[in-house]
Amino acid sequence: MKNYTKIAVTAAILSMVCVQGGASIAKQLFPAIGPIATSALRIGLSAILLYFINRPNLRGLNRQQWFYCGAYGLGIAAMNLIFYMAIQRIPLGLGVTIEFIGPLFLAFALSRKLLDVVWALLACLGILLIVPWQSGSLDPLGLFLAFLAGTFWAVYIVMGSRVSKVMEGRHAVSVGMIIATVAILPFAIWDGALFDVTPSLFGMGLLVAILSSALPFSLDMVALKHLPAKTFSILTSLQPAFGALSGLLFLKEYLTWTQWASVACVVLASIGTTVFSKKEDPQVGAT
Repeated sequence: MKNYTKIAVTAAILSMVCVQGGASIAKQLFPAIGPIATSALRIGLSAILLYFINRPNLRGLNRQQWFYCGAYGLGIAAMNLIFYMAIQRIPLGLGVTIEFIGPLFLAFALSRKLLDVVWALLACLGILLIVPWQSGSLDPLGLFLAFLAGTFWAVYIVMGSRVSKVMEGRHAVSVGMIIATVAILPFAIWDGALFDVTPSLFGMGLLVAILSSALPFSLDMVALKHLPAKTFSILTSLQPAFGALSGLLFLKEYLTWTQWASVACVVLASIGTTVFSKKEDPQVGAT
């Protein structure tokens, strides 16, 4: 069991590295085609790649599996589309940190020990510190969108945990991405920017699809298979650190010292819950 836990934690960390690197590349596409078309490229190309790699048997799914895959796929579509709309307005590191409110609230709901609440409160302090409350450049809509994306992040975690218990993880990811593509395609057609994609933009979109969806969602399934949803939720608090570093390295987005301190709070909360959670909590939707 310990070896499986180490593999799950490693998979979760690699997933975060991939998704934040992919987000940095995606944000560079926004000036050309906007966040909606970028999100459609990411999800659609990921769905195609995963379908041909994993070959899920769509006809063999039962009603429960379709239901869980449907909720999982809708969570993916909403989470990604709204998050891209958010980071068009605010820095990547700030967006990821505000988005983390969703998994944080999920961790509160699933907590069984007082120490878990302490780590969650530390992460909450980090979120409060990163927001530039006194800045005139604060974009309320961007912050609200990031918070809304976090709500669907929590849905993604819960439904990912449940669907991974009723079918093979790689097939669940493939079906979920197909459903997410169907959900987001009407918005992309309405937006119209998808028709302006050039071969070079398509290549960047394919790279985003691999880094931001195909790899991390598959890695998340490995993690969710062997980690309680509560532990996975707080472990993903490393996302703001990776987001801030990606924004700094690839987008030249600088954070203040206070905002870096907030990232440190979130990271410490993640380390704390990982090190001190010796007993596994009941998994969400375990059957």
